[in-house]
Amino acid sequence: MMQTTAGLYIHVPFCPSKCEYCDFYSVTQLELVESYVEALLTEMELRAPRVNHLSFRTVYIGGGTPSLLTESQLERIREALFRHFHILPDSEFTIEANPGTLSPNKLIFFRNSGINRLSMGVQSFHHRELAFLGRIHTVTEVIENFYHAREAGFSNINIDLMTAFPGISETSFRKSLQEAIKLAPEHISCYTLIFEPGTVFYKRMQKGEMEPLSDDEEAGYYALASETLGVYGYLQYEISNFARGEEFVCQHNLIYWNYQPYLGLGPSAHSFFMTRREANKRSVVGYIKDVTAGKLPVDFAEELTPEQQMFEYLFLRLRLRDGIDMNAFEQRFGVSFLDKYNEPLHRLMSENLVEQEGQYLRLSEKGWMVADFVSTYF
Repeated sequence: MMQTTAGLYIHVPFCPSKCEYCDFYSVTQLELVESYVEALLTEMELRAPRVNHLSFRTVYIGGGTPSLLTESQLERIREALFRHFHILPDSEFTIEANPGTLSPNKLIFFRNSGINRLSMGVQSFHHRELAFLGRIHTVTEVIENFYHAREAGFSNINIDLMTAFPGISETSFRKSLQEAIKLAPEHISCYTLIFEPGTVFYKRMQKGEMEPLSDDEEAGYYALASETLGVYGYLQYEISNFARGEEFVCQHNLIYWNYQPYLGLGPSAHSFFMTRREANKRSVVGYIKDVTAGKLPVDFAEELTPEQQMFEYLFLRLRLRDGIDMNAFEQRFGVSFLDKYNEPLHRLMSENLVEQEGQYLRLSEKGWMVADFVSTYF
């Protein structure tokens, strides 16, 4: 069978405490970690025969807080990964880390175990803002552990920053950007706070205790990040992501945005196999129970119609600076992009939200400010 390249994601759903804005599935029951690891190894064994046609060029361990795992647990996960799946030798291997859970020895272990990209969930360089967001780390820990990561041999580090949350100011965000730039990471991600249903922040918003920033204010922070990071040589290759050169673009994220296949392992993890989407059970206990019984922990699965595939493809590709290659769209779906979307394209162009250059269709600078709104035209 012909090999297809793909991405592999592992969800580690544990945190020392739950941030009140976070909608990612995580729990604070750390006593379940060892049982989770055993179940994860079993899920790999169950999944492997079904994905033996895939060659994985990225591995991403996310969460939650994966850096909570012990060296022994991470080593068992790594060993099982390479035993059950075809991981390409030059693969990008990322782990997310809360700066408050790192140490020099842990970072050395990460690097020696083959992890070659570190993603640090910093969010802010202000003590007051970190406290508001419920982060467990300090600014000092961010800076110290960044340099410890460099000493451990990491030459590809991402810093996550959060924008547009209540209490932030242009001055404070500008300072966070400058502090991040001073560290010179290879990649910076700037994410807008979203009040997701079910989170504590969302409930506080409903009670009138907290108010989201306006669309114009959000756009202002987006523009500030884009302009500031651009001055310092960071390439904005996707709406929220900036790399210090093409070689540092996050390859795992590109798999999502290019609508390529990926396998998700762990509770709540999602998988995509070109025409089929699956989601694992959003419960650590339920996940462990299913896998221990020899059953795949799939909670949801659907076969995607051609219409769904085309919409998702264009929605994701429009997030990229490169935009949509209309020739590639036609080759993939057997449909002319211009013929299929003639009416919405005419409206979007008349409102200066998209621009065409040869075979490429991209969001304009104005369109990038309202990317999610643009997708409603299709």
